Amino acid sequence: MCGFTGFFSHGAIVNNAEVVCRKMVDTLIHRGPDDSGVWLDDQAGIAMGHRRLSIQDLSPEGLQPMVSSSGRFIIVFNGEIYNFLELKKELEQKGITFRGHSDTEMLLASVERWGQKIAVERFVGMFAFALWDRQERVLTLVRDRLGEKPLYYGWQGKTFLFGSELKALRVHPEWQGEINRDVLALYMRHSYIPAPYSIYKGIAKLLPGTMLRVPANNLPGNLPDPLSYWSVKTVAEYGEKNTLDISDEEAIERLDALLRRSIRGKMLADVPLGAFLSGGIDSSTVVAIMQAESNRPVKTFTIGFSEEGYNEAKHAKLIARHLGTEHTELYVTPEQAMEVIHRLPTLYDEPFSDSSQIPTLLVSEMTRRHVTVALSGDGGDELFGGYNRYHGALAIWKKIGWMSNGGRKLFANLLNTIPIGALNKMFFWTMPIIKKYGRPGNAGDKLHKLSEVLAMESPDSLYANLVSHWRDTSSLVPGSNEPLTALTDPVRQAVLKDFAQRMMFLDTVSYLPDDILCKVDRASMGVSLEVRVPLLDHRLVEFAWRLPLTMKIRNGEGKWLLRQVLYKYVPRDMMERPKMGFGVPIGAWLSGPLRGWAEELLGEARLKREGFFDCIPIKRKWEEHLSGMRNWHYYLWDVLMFQAWLDKEAAFGKSSGSW
Repeated sequence: MCGFTGFFSHGAIVNNAEVVCRKMVDTLIHRGPDDSGVWLDDQAGIAMGHRRLSIQDLSPEGLQPMVSSSGRFIIVFNGEIYNFLELKKELEQKGITFRGHSDTEMLLASVERWGQKIAVERFVGMFAFALWDRQERVLTLVRDRLGEKPLYYGWQGKTFLFGSELKALRVHPEWQGEINRDVLALYMRHSYIPAPYSIYKGIAKLLPGTMLRVPANNLPGNLPDPLSYWSVKTVAEYGEKNTLDISDEEAIERLDALLRRSIRGKMLADVPLGAFLSGGIDSSTVVAIMQAESNRPVKTFTIGFSEEGYNEAKHAKLIARHLGTEHTELYVTPEQAMEVIHRLPTLYDEPFSDSSQIPTLLVSEMTRRHVTVALSGDGGDELFGGYNRYHGALAIWKKIGWMSNGGRKLFANLLNTIPIGALNKMFFWTMPIIKKYGRPGNAGDKLHKLSEVLAMESPDSLYANLVSHWRDTSSLVPGSNEPLTALTDPVRQAVLKDFAQRMMFLDTVSYLPDDILCKVDRASMGVSLEVRVPLLDHRLVEFAWRLPLTMKIRNGEGKWLLRQVLYKYVPRDMMERPKMGFGVPIGAWLSGPLRGWAEELLGEARLKREGFFDCIPIKRKWEEHLSGMRNWHYYLWDVLMFQAWLDKEAAFGKSSGSW
């Protein structure tokens, strides 16, 4: 696992190109603390830099940038090719010899033997890389199928920049860094920035499953469209039309075999390896199979919180004890968690406000003290129908869908006319139920949220509401106009008959790569920990999309098939509990120990001076949150994380010197 960056300049050789590239790549030392390298071609005006976290082939033969045996291709590569031993053996049978045993060298040999597209289609892994073709004078950028590894790119003036993180691009002397107000509006809706956008004008994220070919003579400001080599859309549409006709028993055995193959491949490393264990279905399944595949106790890691409704550590401990893992847990104090907050803007480089970023960073830090590689259970919810909204939205729509649009809106308006306090008094008896089956909150707050749901005109608009934070973003961010995303662009959406399948598809192409995988990558690589995600093996993904929906959601419960596999290793009664998620009590902290910090960032005079937001709705939500009338912590955290990021942006601008 590593980080890389680079640039080429149109029609000119960059002054001090090597110095510039080294400064860029040194910003990524957290992604690769073990070694670094730079490669330049002055005549072509291209430079490529790499930071290395040694996982496979710890010898100098694994160093990058790496040149192919013919000298034609130069690569900087971030990630892992899990089937590289199989491909290497096949290439050796064709007479190709290797200096070392890194997957990078195999990748180059595959490109030379089969060509770029065919080679990439054969890779099983998580990866992002930049490949320079000396012969054709073309730079190719490639990102893995599901978006596990990041890759940014774009023109700044006459220079084309690319890299694993934005902080590397920002060091280049041509960097402009103009904030994109339209994208800021997207961020306020989703709490993350959806690909292909970034917070900066002219800089994009490469979409998962695509490759971008940029000729050296490409005019500044112009770029060809990325080419798709694999897409969730194609897989989902094919899966729904070609659903497997198999029994429950056969499906369980096939999924178990696929999981074993995937996890076995991801346990290959030349450094210590472990796993995150939350005690939930996904991570418990991964750890259970890891332990079944291992001849010694697997190292497992979890963190816990003392606050009610946020602690899964006790469940993880029971699972670890049953499986016989070498378990490490850390109970985090509010002070420890809040100390992390000030590091988040630097870690994420652009606004990002999924508050589970805090425990993800904390568990990554703890894990890195013991191992260099960890497996996680991410992806199970999207593939097997695990999120509450999948069956919850279906249940809600069944109950309200019979009503006319006018009738639903009338009922919604009626709820909105009743003050929150009055609703709390009317429905105080619901509090024990709310606490038992969901996050702490008040009845009035939840009923007002119900009014938003009632106003929806279709199940798809209901889903869009459920995955949105701020809705009226054009008013919140004056002068903005949200660009199309996977959720709003018909061209990017799969044609699927079933509403639940449509929700799972949209989460897989948006929330999964741009929130979940982004969160895990930045948090783990921020402490030089490689995290592997076995549930996102594309062969497993293709199998999951061919399953009947009843094997995912059955009797109102998600992840039915995945649960059946887990029950082969862990007793059912250990897992019978409500889904909790992975959060922290941000709402209570904002009203308590974080109040001073938040008030400084949300100050009306400051917001007006900066000019990004209409401060009136922000002020109203802050006052209602402090009074206990409404729990607006999601909305406020979106603003706070942008404001904290903006502070870091300003500090970077002041500290940037001239070249």
